[in-house]
Amino acid sequence: MSEKLILAYSGGLDTTVAIKWLQENYDTEVIAVLIDLGQPENLKDAYDRAIETGASKSYIIDAKEEFIKNYIYPSLKANTRYEKKYTLATAIARPLIAKILVNFAHKENAKMIAHGCTAKGNDQVRFDVGIKSLDPDIKIIAPMRIWKLSREEEIEYAKKNKIRINVTKKSIYSIDENLWGRSIECGNLEDPWSEPLDEIYKWSKIKKNENESQYVDISFEKGEPVALDGEKMLPADLILKLNNMAGGYGIGRLDMVENRLIGIKSREIYEAPAAEVLLEAHEQLESLVLDRELLHYKYLIESKISEMIYYGLWLTPLMKSLMKFVEESQEYVTGIVRIKLGYKNFSVVGRKSEYSAYDYNLATYDKSDIFDPKFSESFIKIWGYPYEILAKKGRKNG
Repeated sequence: MSEKLILAYSGGLDTTVAIKWLQENYDTEVIAVLIDLGQPENLKDAYDRAIETGASKSYIIDAKEEFIKNYIYPSLKANTRYEKKYTLATAIARPLIAKILVNFAHKENAKMIAHGCTAKGNDQVRFDVGIKSLDPDIKIIAPMRIWKLSREEEIEYAKKNKIRINVTKKSIYSIDENLWGRSIECGNLEDPWSEPLDEIYKWSKIKKNENESQYVDISFEKGEPVALDGEKMLPADLILKLNNMAGGYGIGRLDMVENRLIGIKSREIYEAPAAEVLLEAHEQLESLVLDRELLHYKYLIESKISEMIYYGLWLTPLMKSLMKFVEESQEYVTGIVRIKLGYKNFSVVGRKSEYSAYDYNLATYDKSDIFDPKFSESFIKIWGYPYEILAKKGRKNG
């Protein structure tokens, strides 16, 4: 009897042709696991194609709730952006997928897990490290690392073997989607000088006129968004609604050249309307309620967490410890942030909280000002003593 193998199946080109290739090269029973993280594709069609291609079983797992609760919202609380830009939608999904794959391997008594990552990508690291962190005895197979084919050659292989795929030579982009964002690569995007064609954008297709705008109030409780314009919403519904609202203005597009973990640079296009708006709103609310030292130290933590997520180190002791710090910092991050959505842009125009550390009577310059100026000169004198002393000793700086 052939051994069982769990395949992380997306329904895309790589994992669809991988079913046939794995059977040919490993004489294995392939069990395809499709994980629903809010991607808008027809997962039933992907399920059918997995069975048609030769998978002995195919599962569709709805993991949206766990994705939001344990991955999206913790990342939002940490204001995560890789290289200050990328909102990490794909990266934060990988540790959850790895966990589900390992669980299925145990359930099916499978000794192998396969994924469709290439040798140049970051996801291979995230999957391999995540899987091995959870079960070091599982064998990992990555067909695209072994079987070096161009996307054109993969399409030809699919045609030759009568494998039904959802990619053509004309539309050859590689796309990954979940609730938090959409990433697009390949095709003409591999030339960093080439302007992206408008056809690649799906979530941020502009439906508004240049002079249109609207306001939306986002309510947070302990760092988590809970309502839009006062209406309490389930997390997935809130993200989807904000995605549609902001996306209609062309908000959420990102075109960047990033440094992959594997050591090369890549040009990536991202769409993340809701993520962009929620991250900015959350940061602005934190600026209102957190004290300076906590806020400034958290900046350092956020940068480290963002790198660790990108590098596939979610399931590590350091990440666990850093996330506890982040969670503790959110105790008073409760309030409302007002966003103005406009043509290809948005801005925070208001923020309020019962835990606000902003004191109008200290900040104002009108006659209600209670700030006592006589202390400022003494403060500055003491603050600058070290450098004044150096100058007196002839050690002038600058």
